[in-house]
Amino acid sequence: FAQFYYFCFIPAKKACLSGLFTQTSANKPAVNQELSNLFNELWRLDVNRMKPGIDYTISVQGRAGYVNQGSHVVLDHASLPLFSNVNENKLRNITTFSLFMKLLDNYERSTGITERVTPEELTEINLFLDAVLETQVMKRAHQYLVSKGKSSSDSRQFKNQLNLIWFHLYHRQRNTGPDSCGFEHVFVGETKSGTEVIGFHNWVQFFLQEKNSHLDYKGYQGYTARDQDLPDQDDHVLKLQFSWHGVVKPVGSAFIGTSPEFEMAIFTVVFLMNTERSTTVLVNIDQCQMELVVVRKGRCLGTAYPNLLSSNSRHVSQHAH
Repeated sequence: FAQFYYFCFIPAKKACLSGLFTQTSANKPAVNQELSNLFNELWRLDVNRMKPGIDYTISVQGRAGYVNQGSHVVLDHASLPLFSNVNENKLRNITTFSLFMKLLDNYERSTGITERVTPEELTEINLFLDAVLETQVMKRAHQYLVSKGKSSSDSRQFKNQLNLIWFHLYHRQRNTGPDSCGFEHVFVGETKSGTEVIGFHNWVQFFLQEKNSHLDYKGYQGYTARDQDLPDQDDHVLKLQFSWHGVVKPVGSAFIGTSPEFEMAIFTVVFLMNTERSTTVLVNIDQCQMELVVVRKGRCLGTAYPNLLSSNSRHVSQHAH
């Protein structure tokens, strides 16, 4: 499969730890079966996941063209929004989604501007983490990490660990105060020097920004003209091109419909199961084969995103020949 590396401005390296992160060649890692099994279990436990065609409808439209990073000029291959419709009442009545959405306006969009966390925002983070820890998805991820000696069995210590990984502030841009954190980068998105969108890998934020006319979807990305495996409205991972506040993201990637606890759980597991600065893990989840890319910033998360390689179980039929 072709490999696409984006969003991380750090060359991706394949990590290998205790036989969990193995490779078949220099360029193509083997499927990590142990993590595939775990993540499929988390997928089945994700009762808060929104259902395509029922809880939301997307319209993928045309294939976006190549755009240079930093470009403000881009052809629009999607005249309509990506999200035709989302059941917002359901979204706001699911505790983790509701608390997740309250966090989305807590951050300065631009890197280089020091983040200031208010007592109210700290309370919002605490409530969100408490709710996530109550889900079967995160309980199972916690159980797995305890079995691997990567997390304490004490839920308060595990909460502190999640808080450090996702919410601890650090410097993304030099010569400023702490201006970023894993949660902001992955789930909210940031702009750099007013010319680049960095991070921004969450479908709820995408929908809300699109609804408020801050974001313009330009078309799907990452597929060649010859590729038969084109995206459809049931896909749970998409590669996208969009502009946000007038700044273009040439290629973006996000899960669609999944709960915040599911995304946090899988990326936390990948983060804690290796010590490399950048790790790419190949997994099969539901009908999709994807790379999960995680980059660390010390003991915190720098970025994390899925890179879809194959959907509709196409990778299964290819291997059968």
